[in-house]
Amino acid sequence: MRIGVPKEIKNHEYRVGLVPSSVQELVHHGHQVMVQAGAGLGAGLSDADYLAAGAVIVDGADQIFAEAEMIVKVKEPLAEERAKLRPGQILFTYLHLAPDAAQTKDLIASGAICIAYETVTAANGSLPLLTPMSEVAGRLAPQVGAHALEKAQGGRGVLLGGVPGVPAAEVVILGGGVSGTHAATIAVGMGAQVTVVDRSADALKRLATQFGTSISTVFSTRSAIEELVRRADLLIGTVLVPGAAAPKLVTHDMVRTMKPGSVIVDVAIDQGGCVETSHATTHAAPTYVVDGVVHYCVANMPGAVARTSTFALNSVTLPFTLALANHGWKEALVRDVHLRNGLNVSEGHVTCEPVAEAHGLPYVSAETAIGL
Repeated sequence: MRIGVPKEIKNHEYRVGLVPSSVQELVHHGHQVMVQAGAGLGAGLSDADYLAAGAVIVDGADQIFAEAEMIVKVKEPLAEERAKLRPGQILFTYLHLAPDAAQTKDLIASGAICIAYETVTAANGSLPLLTPMSEVAGRLAPQVGAHALEKAQGGRGVLLGGVPGVPAAEVVILGGGVSGTHAATIAVGMGAQVTVVDRSADALKRLATQFGTSISTVFSTRSAIEELVRRADLLIGTVLVPGAAAPKLVTHDMVRTMKPGSVIVDVAIDQGGCVETSHATTHAAPTYVVDGVVHYCVANMPGAVARTSTFALNSVTLPFTLALANHGWKEALVRDVHLRNGLNVSEGHVTCEPVAEAHGLPYVSAETAIGL
């Protein structure tokens, strides 16, 4: 199979779809890999590294989209990239379609086979291709939140860990999944007072076992969220509903009750955000202020640590990339129900039910799309 790796063009996105070791594996299995010149530089990977692994370096993205049978990316294709997709071409990347009607419409029109990292599943019900980026984003959240709390950044001027005689900041984390757990790990390490909110009793028990008395756990109700949001110096939203738009757990009215200069980091912004006042930002302009509250809503947080993120992502995507290349997309999806769950759009049909529901579009099951 001819596999193409274009350079990411999203604002300040430095990750790359394949690392040289992944390229070498694909070449070893008889596939051709085309990499756009400079695609890996943001992650510290040179064209020479890719050449040594057996890749073909091409100058522009046009040739990659024109010739490759499968495109491997990191972030969702932007409008100019979507225009280059063609019928029958495989796109393997993060998509986050539920909050993005324009992208969904364009992918349907392209006739391409679009497989989303974030809805590929595992036998235990987890999302293995989303997990490493959730870990990175979770660990980044207290770090960027602490920075945003500094007075020069528009924050309250509060040190996350406090000092002797002065209380630490109150950090409230909505969601006790992968991102929430990793956010709690870093916030505790920075010395903050941490509360994690979740509606799963099992998640709360797991967090209590893992952290002991280092954090507080609270069962999620509207009343509990209202109270905790009002007290928070730093609010981190990590709520995820696989494939669907994130629920708006924090209303604008709740934001108005927050302390001036407090900070919201909405990690769920890729799926539309779990705070009503959130909208996606970029690393170039990461924050904005609503009612005196600083909002950090960067839609590609892991891109800030591109090298770590790229290698973490490749370690989980490579087996699926190999399966698609070795067997072709239909056979690969027939063989593996978990990869099949990643199929979001196929040859003009929406094959992910939460995406279809989000946009009021007809739904065709992945099984029907591949002829099972």
